[in-house]
Amino acid sequence: MRAWTKLTSYCAIFALSLTISVQPLRAADSKVHHVAIQVSVNDPAVMNLALNNAANVAHDYSAKGEEVEIEIVVYGPGLHMLRDDTSPVKARVKSIGESMPNVAFSACGNTQEAMQKAEGKEIPLVSRAKVVPAGVVRLMELQERGWSYVRP
Repeated sequence: MRAWTKLTSYCAIFALSLTISVQPLRAADSKVHHVAIQVSVNDPAVMNLALNNAANVAHDYSAKGEEVEIEIVVYGPGLHMLRDDTSPVKARVKSIGESMPNVAFSACGNTQEAMQKAEGKEIPLVSRAKVVPAGVVRLMELQERGWSYVRP
């Protein structure tokens, strides 16, 4: 009986040592996921699909207890998504921006300037939008840093 107790003790110590040594590996293995979502068309269905993609990705990783950074990059006719005066999805952009701080919205500065020249007026953007010099370049930079890329 004594040998059995000794063997059980050794097994318990071994199991405990495995648990202790594996825990730091799990923390080190966890990473932040990244996805860039492109919107380059003035189509409410595409804009809503991009917002759905962002929300679904955020919810999925949140449910897994993992972190994700999401950036929606708009350029060309897609800039209407983030225009304060013409966005067909302005309320959703505001809602997602407020409820999901891990979702960022980047607006192409080149497109904004071109629209300002064409329309002869200032092009206002929603408050959640951050202007980047060039939308395509922003997508390239994110991909070069290892971000996944989605075009709905």
